[in-house]
Amino acid sequence: MNNKTLIIAEKPSVANDISKALGKFTKKNDFFENECYVITSSIGHLLTLIAPNEPKKGKWNLNNLPVIPDIFELSPTDKKCAEKLKNIIKIIKRKDIDTIINACDAGREGELIFKYIIQYSKSKKPIKRLWLQSMTKTAICDAFNNLRDNEQMKSLEDAARSRAEADWLIGINGTRAITAFNSLEGGFYKTTVGRVQTPTLYIVENRENKIRNFKAKEFWEIHAKFIFNDIYYQAKWIDINFKKDKNFPEKNESRIWSLDKVNSIIESCQKKEGTAKDEIKISNQSAPLLFDLTSLQREANNKFGFSAKTTLSLAQNLYEKHKCLTYPRTDSKYLPEDYLTNVYDTLNNITKSETDIDNIKKYASKIIQKKWLCLNKKIFDNKKISDHFAIIPTPQLPNNLNELEYKIYNLVLKRFLAIFFPAAEYEIVTRTTNINSNIFINEYKVLKYSGWLEVYNKTNENNIFPKIKNNDVVKVDKIEKINEFTKPPAHYNEATLLSTMEVAGKLIEDDELREAMINRGLGTPATRAFIIEGLIKENYIRRENKDLITTAKARQLVNLLSGLNIKELTSPELTGEWEYKLKQIEQGNLNRYQFMSEIVTMSKNIVQITKEYKNDTVPGNYVTLKHSCILCNGIVKENYRKYACINCNFYINKYLASRMLDIIEIEELLKNKQIGPLSGFLSKSLKPFSASLKINDEGKLEFDFHKNEKHCENFEIINDISLGNCPICKLHNVVESKNYYICEKNGNFENNCNFLCSKKILNQIISRDQMNKLLNNGKTDLLENFISIRTKRKFKAIISIDSKGKIKFIFNKNNVNNK
Repeated sequence: MNNKTLIIAEKPSVANDISKALGKFTKKNDFFENECYVITSSIGHLLTLIAPNEPKKGKWNLNNLPVIPDIFELSPTDKKCAEKLKNIIKIIKRKDIDTIINACDAGREGELIFKYIIQYSKSKKPIKRLWLQSMTKTAICDAFNNLRDNEQMKSLEDAARSRAEADWLIGINGTRAITAFNSLEGGFYKTTVGRVQTPTLYIVENRENKIRNFKAKEFWEIHAKFIFNDIYYQAKWIDINFKKDKNFPEKNESRIWSLDKVNSIIESCQKKEGTAKDEIKISNQSAPLLFDLTSLQREANNKFGFSAKTTLSLAQNLYEKHKCLTYPRTDSKYLPEDYLTNVYDTLNNITKSETDIDNIKKYASKIIQKKWLCLNKKIFDNKKISDHFAIIPTPQLPNNLNELEYKIYNLVLKRFLAIFFPAAEYEIVTRTTNINSNIFINEYKVLKYSGWLEVYNKTNENNIFPKIKNNDVVKVDKIEKINEFTKPPAHYNEATLLSTMEVAGKLIEDDELREAMINRGLGTPATRAFIIEGLIKENYIRRENKDLITTAKARQLVNLLSGLNIKELTSPELTGEWEYKLKQIEQGNLNRYQFMSEIVTMSKNIVQITKEYKNDTVPGNYVTLKHSCILCNGIVKENYRKYACINCNFYINKYLASRMLDIIEIEELLKNKQIGPLSGFLSKSLKPFSASLKINDEGKLEFDFHKNEKHCENFEIINDISLGNCPICKLHNVVESKNYYICEKNGNFENNCNFLCSKKILNQIISRDQMNKLLNNGKTDLLENFISIRTKRKFKAIISIDSKGKIKFIFNKNNVNNK
């Protein structure tokens, strides 16, 4: 019997790619085999840490907390995973398997997926690690020639286990403690918290609170039009003695806060003469650094409105399926110093490409011809790389990219080419005009040498602004005051939130300072998209166009955590320190058990604070409602648990049947005495239902099940696991209702999207798998059970979908059956 090596990949597509790269394999059920290797795969996380005593009826009890296991036990994630796990373990235990290679994704989660499988199987067989940077055949073969020893991966495994156990401890104890607190007066009001999720929410809610409490301040600016040698130019008045004031952050050098001062300046300048001078500087602007995942997600959100999750999914497709990008889940913006040859191969292949989309070839040719490819520390720096380097194109050029994939590939390709070009050069002219000691400034810049901006089709500009010699005489032609008001802070969008998460909530614009904070961010590049999506799924945040807006549920949670002073869940900086410590474990610089001891203490502290809090309400940022009490016309105010009239006994509880009522909904109830239908309620047996609400003549809130029953039935979500992005709004997920696949905002009265696709089209059942392919690939497989309405005959077709969400059939002479 020949001994063989078992290779375990993270997903079937990677197992398939490895079999093709190594060659001469036979497919057997769900694995590949030849004389030397057996290749099988996981399907992501097959195992999860066991959570004790999930509530079926009733509620969690504070007396049963904290939950601190001595040993963390594993259980299959679901039935499908259990069956897959059984098959993998059967292969692991084969007598001819003497070595196992971990070919799961090269990172923390890939390490954890594999090590959990080995732990569950109780195998003691030797292990090697395959570390892939790209999925080309060459890269796979090179990685097999440089397998890592399992001992080298111990620190990464420790960090992965610590991350999972820390999230479990904070999630279980925090969620159950806060849920129990919120359920003290009856009902079961599940309130999820997380080690990274909740501090991220705190950042967004803190911004929203500033917007809610914002009061606009009036100010003025003075704009003037000057004439010099029959040529006009404009400039803005500035205060040359201006100094920043941290107690008055709205102040800047051009804003005037007194109308009397404005009128005085205008009077002293009207139709007067003065002098002007130009100061000319040359400024060089270097190309931006290569992409890591977070910066790619930010750029895609800014340019295309893509969610972080969508960008990650597209980049993963380009890495795994098309093999045209390097590993995307990276936090580095640099390349290894020995990667010059690989970069040259990529550039050379671009110059030889038969297709030249966006006229890219000429830029690759120019880099080679001008010999701009060299060891530049801005590009090649081993000190700025840990496990993975920047996202760049591979030498394998793509074919048949869909529209969304192409957008991401083109972003990466242009950023890659641009970094080898010289800096762009601007001429910056600052014109200072002095009228009776009042200073007016105008600054403009002209692109003198495009450099790397050439890749983005920007060319040199001619200076059409006439220059002035020092102290040339100019005259005020027109001067006016501009009345403005300060504006509230902008809502977070995914780009700005990702940027803030990267530095744990600190306001850092400088790239070098930002880089120093990278290891102290909230989450990792690989997890930030899922943190944002998790907050949306738990109804803490909702998308409004590109903005991320917190819900009443989020405000309630942040008020509670702040009121109870649970800093462990409201301090982004503290959470950033935990992430830094995980990185230290990964690098072998910190003991995992020391870290876990601190997490256990933190978990116990959260539970203890919650248990010991005895006040009736919780201090926080609460509102006074616009509409009056329906019984006595008194003022209705919010507190932690309810909206209550200050004059009589009228109140509305914030929670009803496990659903929190939003302020907007309460306002509508006070105005109209009814609202709905609303979804998201849970029965006593924890089954979801929808209903309208009304306030009866005694001022009591009650359900109304007779309004829009058909609507509720059609749009009640039965499976909220995303099948893909909505093809119409391109912002939300497509989920499953009773009879349709719908945008999760379909039927949402505040932010409605009307996409829906029937689960049965002309007698053909559209499975979840086929819907997933339709949304992510633009078409299904060939489906065989359609029945024509006109002929009543069976036919085969492929379903496609366009950018407006319209379903179309694709026919050809090989798949139409008219017999």
